[in-house]
Amino acid sequence: MKAMILDAYGPDAPFKATDRVQPSAQAGQVLVRVAATSVNTVDTMIRALGQEQLPLSPSLPAVLGMDFAGTVAEVGAGVTDFAVGDEVYGCAGGLLDLQGALAEYMPADARLIAHKPKSVSMREAAALPLCGITAHEGLQRAKTGKGNKVLVHGGTGGVGHIAIQLAQHWGAEVFATGSTPDKLELIKGYGASAIDYTTESVADYVAKHTGGKGFDIVYDSVGGENLVNSFEAAALNAHVATTVSLLSLDLTVAHFKGLSLHVVFMLIPMMHDVGRETHGAVLAELAQLVDAGVLRPLLDEPRYSLEQVGDAHARLTSGSAVGKVVVDVHTS
Repeated sequence: MKAMILDAYGPDAPFKATDRVQPSAQAGQVLVRVAATSVNTVDTMIRALGQEQLPLSPSLPAVLGMDFAGTVAEVGAGVTDFAVGDEVYGCAGGLLDLQGALAEYMPADARLIAHKPKSVSMREAAALPLCGITAHEGLQRAKTGKGNKVLVHGGTGGVGHIAIQLAQHWGAEVFATGSTPDKLELIKGYGASAIDYTTESVADYVAKHTGGKGFDIVYDSVGGENLVNSFEAAALNAHVATTVSLLSLDLTVAHFKGLSLHVVFMLIPMMHDVGRETHGAVLAELAQLVDAGVLRPLLDEPRYSLEQVGDAHARLTSGSAVGKVVVDVHTS
């Protein structure tokens, strides 16, 4: 089978097309004929940093790619929920000893996948798993529900646009930040109130939308130093969920507001083989929401073939992408 591999790690490490022996489905696995995969920030971090700085990185030569959608080609012993020919999607490889999706075939733990939403393409389904599970986990841990005012930082990002839609589905009033007219229009298109963070200060939009009280839940998919803004925007005893907290930070504001901070790292079940079935269950729920018209994945416009995965990584790291960057693997 054809696969794109890394022989070295580094920000500009090239992907190389190679022929590899097609894997088979082991006990508890299915073998997926990959149709599409999407690029996540963690994929670009693994490529840039490697095992010395990011221990979850696979050994070289490495096949990256966590998200995928495709068709079951083989079923391993003990698997009863999937059959050959089923269309599936999930986030099941590209780290440690788990082969990734940048290959024509990929073995996947059956607990980490679900049947693909019927109403969307393979490309759209491949955009959902990691970001969808991450958005779901953060909002659930923050106890999102009816009557909550929810602020989403990064409303047109992979996690952000899913968080907007899920929070609305669960009854919250949603606000989201963006930086350009097209991004603000996309946020409005999802039914949320758009906030231009380049022209409005945190104090301004907290006063405008909450009467100065702050938001009940802040989902920060931007993270880093932006967490300071999240703490400022949060109400007393509010919840702040973040996907990017790899920094040292003064928690004084969080302390005096009594905030609950939820750090979401959705790769834990994959890395430690703990609770993998929860990911399959969330993916099944997300598929139902997609088919019910509740959830719409947002795809970045440019298209990339498997051989162009390096360009797809560059697109994501440039900050120019709106929605998920998707790579086509099998096109027929």
